[in-house]
Amino acid sequence: MEELKRIIRDIPDFPKKGIVFKDITTLLSDGPSFHRMIDLIAHRYVGKRIDKIVGVEARGFVLGSALAYKLGLGVTLVRKPGKLPYRVRQITYDLEYGTDTLEIHEDAFQQGDRVIIADDLLATGGTVSAVVKLVEDLGAEIVECAFMAELDFLEGRNRLPQGKVFSLLNF
Repeated sequence: MEELKRIIRDIPDFPKKGIVFKDITTLLSDGPSFHRMIDLIAHRYVGKRIDKIVGVEARGFVLGSALAYKLGLGVTLVRKPGKLPYRVRQITYDLEYGTDTLEIHEDAFQQGDRVIIADDLLATGGTVSAVVKLVEDLGAEIVECAFMAELDFLEGRNRLPQGKVFSLLNF
């Protein structure tokens, strides 16, 4: 895991002064490392009953799609407003600096579908906690929220379903 962690680049003072941004693009662009990361996460779910992967805009699309492909599942997208062409369910949630809104197709799941929510990084947990609510409101069951990396000091997992958070890399 340390080898994968070393590939992720720190960008100081981005997007604002005092924040050290974890730039995952360096890991995504390294083919063998990206492949290894997906394999390590996917291995956790082999043989479990999972119906779909949910990818969260935007970097969660990368992780979610690769994970869905590896597991032979479909991927459901959670997007910013106005990007999905069919009827949607919407949620607005608070951020440290304002609010944001996400949408999902209202027919994304069948009642009782078991899903994994996939995103690149767990920070404060605000975005994924909103996704959890959207998914559950549509009648699906959260198997787990899976992340490539987690910033432990922000304690974002405390905002997510207890015992249903997996992060491959921890910072």
